[in-house]
Amino acid sequence: MKFVDEAVIRIEAGDGGNGCVGFRREKYIPFGGPDGGDGGDGGSVHLVASENLNTLVDFRFHTVFRAERGHNGAGGNCTGRAGQDCIVRVPVGTLVSDADTGEILGDLTHEGQTLLVARGGWHGLGNTRFKSSTNRAPRQSSPGKPGEKRHLHLELKVIADVGLLGLPNAGKSSLIRAVSSARPKVADYPFTTLRPNLGVVRVNDERSFVMADIPGLIEGAADGAGLGIQFLKHLSRTSLLLHVIDICPSEGEDDPVTSAKKVIGELVKWGDELDKKPRWLALNKTDTLSEEDATKIRTGLIEGLDWNAPLFMISAINGSGIKELTYAIMEFLEQEPLEDAEQN
Repeated sequence: MKFVDEAVIRIEAGDGGNGCVGFRREKYIPFGGPDGGDGGDGGSVHLVASENLNTLVDFRFHTVFRAERGHNGAGGNCTGRAGQDCIVRVPVGTLVSDADTGEILGDLTHEGQTLLVARGGWHGLGNTRFKSSTNRAPRQSSPGKPGEKRHLHLELKVIADVGLLGLPNAGKSSLIRAVSSARPKVADYPFTTLRPNLGVVRVNDERSFVMADIPGLIEGAADGAGLGIQFLKHLSRTSLLLHVIDICPSEGEDDPVTSAKKVIGELVKWGDELDKKPRWLALNKTDTLSEEDATKIRTGLIEGLDWNAPLFMISAINGSGIKELTYAIMEFLEQEPLEDAEQN
């Protein structure tokens, strides 16, 4: 399935039904009086978050959604039936804004959350409503009000606890394969990951977290180079960024310190305060070096980046250091809500 994380759709709420001009007609009752009923309210358009959807691809083909118009009123003081609402299901994590004004209308972040995006038109009034002591036989009614119409911009931001970032071929996909049942493509060439992948990491039977892998970043990504720029937004909801670095890059590639600085620079350029999120380092592919060489590179990286946050030595291929990494992440995520509660 193609991954689509942005779409523009048009929504149209139903117009209200018109009021009716009617008079009571019964034998032996010469002055029955007005009995025109009101129209029905127009249907509204609602967006509902669903965990069964993980992409906006359907909105590339179905772009217009209309609620039902309210029915007109009828004689005998019969009120018209209200129009049926239009329910549009979107993936959990969808940010909704007005495509014309840019106004943020809502952020659907959990299953079943509902957002009213277009209200149906108010019903028109029948001539019964205009009866008074001085106007016993009114012949006026009012039409229904038009429903709201607008263009919506839908933007999907995946919801995960931990986001992986790094240069292409750093081993992010291999890592998420090693710790979860996610199976992204792995190959020995850049940009094998073309869309975000989510994996559930189970520490034990009762503790787990969600990890997201996005396409690799290259220098200039924030200015449009490569694929990473269009997926960086998916890291905005994460609680922790795990920066994966190839400890033994191929010939001609940047050393670990330089590659790390490039990724950090792209986060700063991108904005959205991504560079201020908690970020840990994971030096991957330690199985390709001796323990002495790996320690030397680790020391150089700490000094070169002036690093004082957690740093892990791992190998996604043979699993070394993976258990310690996942347990540390789990403990961090469990402590974070407590810290937020204390601050509040």
